[in-house]
Amino acid sequence: MNVESVLVVDDEPDIRAIASISLGKVGRWQVTAVADGYAALEEAAAQQPSVILLDMMMPGMDGLQTLQRLREDPRTSGIPVLFATAKVRQSEIDRYLGAGACGVIPKPFDPMLLPGQILRALQHEPAGTEGTQPP
Repeated sequence: MNVESVLVVDDEPDIRAIASISLGKVGRWQVTAVADGYAALEEAAAQQPSVILLDMMMPGMDGLQTLQRLREDPRTSGIPVLFATAKVRQSEIDRYLGAGACGVIPKPFDPMLLPGQILRALQHEPAGTEGTQPP
């Protein structure tokens, strides 16, 4: 899959900034970053990013709720979604993948490795818990 743009969704400003710099400078992708699931729904429909990097734990609408709404909208239903989360027990990963995510990237992530983790997760779609096991 060819990645040109990424939508980063995280309620933590520092995580959004680090991910944006990493994906923009290291990955050389166009990056849009938003703070919550509601903004993610709007931006995903408007921008049609190549992939969405979605935080699991956010106030208001969490990552799973956001993913469900993305999948229900025909404009965003086909956009690959990766969760970025500290909750990476196997039962949690199975839940994310079962909900339609194509992979999981554990937090904290290494900004220099993040673009490669995303690419590897997308290559193994729909299975994969990129970054939870050695490549």
